[in-house]
Amino acid sequence: MNAAPVILADGLTRRFGDFVAVRDVSFEVPRGSIFGLLGPNGSGKSTIIRMLCGVLRASAGRATVLGVDVGQDPERVKHRIGYMSQQFSLYPDLTASENLSFYGRIYGLDPERRRDREQAVTDLTQLAPFRERLAGHLSGGWKQRLALACALIHEPEILFLDEPTAGIDPVARRELWDLLFELAAGGVTLLVTTHYMDEAERCSHVGYLYLSRLAAVGTLEEMRNWPGVTPTGTRRIELTCRAPTEALARARRDERVVEVTLFGTALHLLVHEGVADEAVRAALAPGDASAATRSITATLEDVFVGLSRAEREAGHE
Repeated sequence: MNAAPVILADGLTRRFGDFVAVRDVSFEVPRGSIFGLLGPNGSGKSTIIRMLCGVLRASAGRATVLGVDVGQDPERVKHRIGYMSQQFSLYPDLTASENLSFYGRIYGLDPERRRDREQAVTDLTQLAPFRERLAGHLSGGWKQRLALACALIHEPEILFLDEPTAGIDPVARRELWDLLFELAAGGVTLLVTTHYMDEAERCSHVGYLYLSRLAAVGTLEEMRNWPGVTPTGTRRIELTCRAPTEALARARRDERVVEVTLFGTALHLLVHEGVADEAVRAALAPGDASAATRSITATLEDVFVGLSRAEREAGHE
């Protein structure tokens, strides 16, 4: 990287008694990037965000955000970052406008500056029609827009978003991501936690957490080419046929198939390199003249399945 990273995690570890929630996690986030922190529920994503925001002290390791050691001086960084929690945490009995005003005051904005910023974030999130509605009466998607507006009221340089689209419909998810892209284009660095694969595809860099450990980190292309994703001696193919669920059952019993996943009406297969496509079609879709195969590259879901498999085989349960 040409410039110093705006977020640096170095050996971050967090214990709660005997339970290790985050174990020796290290990564860097370049300025202006969208960094996706992925992993199943309970893998440590929210704990990492809380440590980076200075809300939770690390048990070991260190983290710097915008050049500030958050373990040593958390208050110095809090006015330069924004945070959007996994659960809606604004005041439901205040209107959208009152919530914005309240958060502007919390961040110490003077009255004129606060009014300007309230207007700016209202325009960005298109909240104007709902400014006088109680926050508790907003739909899920509009609650998330309001939460984003409050997180942006003080013009943070970095925005931490903990599963920001959890529980909202697909249209609202896409619209929220459009807003995030607009912020990134304006120079805001985003760190987003998610377990949605389609959201991972929208990030410039991703890190995959598995049972408190960071299994891999890099760009999307680097992740797809990770050695454990398509192991030496295997290849990936897609099979389309008339009865994909029957083919799936056959694939799970076939020793030539290392891994199989159903994607809509097609099967994504990881097979041993010496297995011919014709043999796959004959074994999994016998008598189906329409069955077809083609070579494919790993999807991000394939990446994370492969990384999880490698972690299990390494004994990291």
